[in-house]
This record gives sequence, structure tokens and C-alpha cells, in this order.
Amino acid sequence: MQIENIELVVIKLEKHIKSEDYKGYDPYDLLNSPIFKLPILKSTKLIRFFSQQVFRRLFFNIRPLLGIKKEVNPVTLGLCIQAYTYLSIIYEDKKDFYLQEIKYCIQKLIELKSIGYSGFCWGYNFDWEARYTKIDKFVPTIVATGIITNGLFEYYKVYKDEKVKDILANSAEFVLNDLNRYYENENFCFSYSPKDNQKVYNATMKGARLLSQVYSITKDQKLLSEAENTVKFVIKNQNADGSWFYSKNDARKWVDNFHTAYVLDALDEFITLSGKNEYKKNLDLGIKYYLKNLFTEEGYPKYYSNSFYPIDSTEVAQSIITLTRFGFLERAEKVIKFTIDNLYSDKGYFYYQKNRIYKHKTIYPRWSISYLLISLSYFLFSKNYEKNKNF
Repeated sequence: MQIENIELVVIKLEKHIKSEDYKGYDPYDLLNSPIFKLPILKSTKLIRFFSQQVFRRLFFNIRPLLGIKKEVNPVTLGLCIQAYTYLSIIYEDKKDFYLQEIKYCIQKLIELKSIGYSGFCWGYNFDWEARYTKIDKFVPTIVATGIITNGLFEYYKVYKDEKVKDILANSAEFVLNDLNRYYENENFCFSYSPKDNQKVYNATMKGARLLSQVYSITKDQKLLSEAENTVKFVIKNQNADGSWFYSKNDARKWVDNFHTAYVLDALDEFITLSGKNEYKKNLDLGIKYYLKNLFTEEGYPKYYSNSFYPIDSTEVAQSIITLTRFGFLERAEKVIKFTIDNLYSDKGYFYYQKNRIYKHKTIYPRWSISYLLISLSYFLFSKNYEKNKNF
């Protein structure tokens, strides 16, 4: 695929997200509807959970009818900061523009941080009725916080912004002090949020990644020790074939593409920043499983290890990121072409999903637009790696 075509898609994505001022809908924002503030609907878990699951599968958008407004999701800002960092290096003539947008996104993140916790942290801009917990609007999660701080860290590596360094160090306090822990001997799993005790592998690895990133800046050994203890938990719970289930001690025993990729990326980051290469054999086993079982023979991403559909925008975006990270650029380029062929609109954005029968054309800045902006930007950056080898 011609690089110029990818660059054109990036420019259109950039314009789209800017034109909306980073606002938009989300697959899970049903509970922002005033209808779900009514007494029964506000408190009945089963109704809220199943309504949310049905709603995100609708291939037509009824949010305006339900009074759901476009809002800024903090994760969108974090993903854009990371994308703009890569683009600011590739396109020096636009560097001032990208840095201006990064400063804007950082300020918005400061305004949207969750209040009442030990450090900087973020949650989603909607109530979320999950299977095993309820997470209210802006209650912080390690997933949201970990994605945002990863974008901030990538920016800090290049521009050494002291304000961002302080935010990152402060966010580590949230991980250490506010998340619950499930212990197996000295090893442990961080909870998904301060309000639950879920044991989700990709989530705790995002905590490990943040701690190791801050360690690389501050050289605080406590951060590295705590990061390693949760990495050991995840390593000990790796399946013999190299895979990880979504979670431990509950019914979520599936293996899917993007949550597996999250674990691999975070584990690689921990190894890189800590120098603890003894975990590389587990990483290599996980990568081998990922490539063999979560892609078709043609090289297209599978959503689950046993199911191809849906073709999902976050799934394909994360596939591009992970393949690129581990040096599989030709495979990443093939996924980019596949993604553009199946989910891209010439109007300058990507759709949510494509199923076997229909295409879900609702536009989601967090799930689709910003995620594909960062994946394509990272791919372009990596293709220019020799030019950017000091990064």
C-alpha cells in the first residue's frame, strides 16, 4: 500500500477529530441518557447491563432521540497526544501545530481528572454497568489511566516536559495507593478500578507499564518492585500455549486479539525499561500464540481466537500497533489495507464494526477515530525509524 495513501487517511482523521473538538459518542454511553436517571432504570443492574449490551450492537444511531450528547472522553485525548507526538517528528513543518494540540489535550486532561484519589487518574465520561461491577462516570480505572499515561510518556520521552513528568509520577501514586490487590503469595493483580476486585490481566499490566515508565524517569526502586510483582502474577497465569484468558476466577475465559495485544505491549515495555530479560521467553511465547491464533492464514485479525467477526476498529488498530511494535511491518501494512477496505469512509473517518451481515457505521472518537489515528501514525513513524532513531 502506498505510504501517501496512509498519510492522506491520517490527515483526514486529524481534521475530523479537530472539527468535533475531540467530542463524540461512545459504544457504551447509553447510561448517559436521561431515561436511565429514572428510579427503576437508575438502580436495576440487569436492565442497565443488558440494555447497554444491546444498544452498542445497534447498527443505527438513536442517541439524539435518547438525549445522549457528544462529550469528550479522556482516553481520546491521551491517544491523540501519542499520535501527535509521532506526527510532530515525522512532519517537522507541522511540529508547532501538533505541539499546540498536545498542550490543549493535556490541559483538558487536567480538567477531566478524577477527584478524590491519590494521584492523577481518569475514568470514562459515562456510567458503565459491567458484568462484575458498576463503575460510575469518571470513577478512574487503570485501563483509562494507563492508556492516557502511555500517551503522555511517549510525549515526555521526546520533549521532556516537566509538567508531564510530574503528572506521570503523580499517576503512579494512584496505582500504588488506590487500586485493590489480589495476592498469590508475594505476587498480585491490581484491580480494574478502586471500586472492584476484578482480576483482569491486561488491566494489571497497564499498571505495571505505568510504574515501569515512571521508574525509568525517577529510578524509584519501589515502583520497579511493585511492577515486577504484578508482572509475575500475569506470567504465572499464562496458559501453556502462550495465551492469557481475559480474567481470572470468573467466566471470562475467552482469548481475544486486542486484550492479548495489550498484555504483550505492556510486557515488552516492562522488559525494555527494567532490563529484566528473564521474562522475554514468556513474551516470545505470547507473541507466537498471538500471530498463530489471532490472525487468519491471510494475515487478517480475528476478534477471538475461535471467531473472525466482528471486524472491529479497536481490534484492527491495536493489531497494527502490536505488529508494528514487534517489527512485523509488512503484516501491519496488510492489516492497514484490510482496515481501510472494510471500515474506512472517504468522508475521513472509520466506522465502528463490520459484522458478517451488516456494517455498524456509528463514529466513535475513543474506540475508532483516535485509535486508528495513533496506529497509523505509529506505523508511519516506524517506517521512518532510521530518520528518527534517536527517539
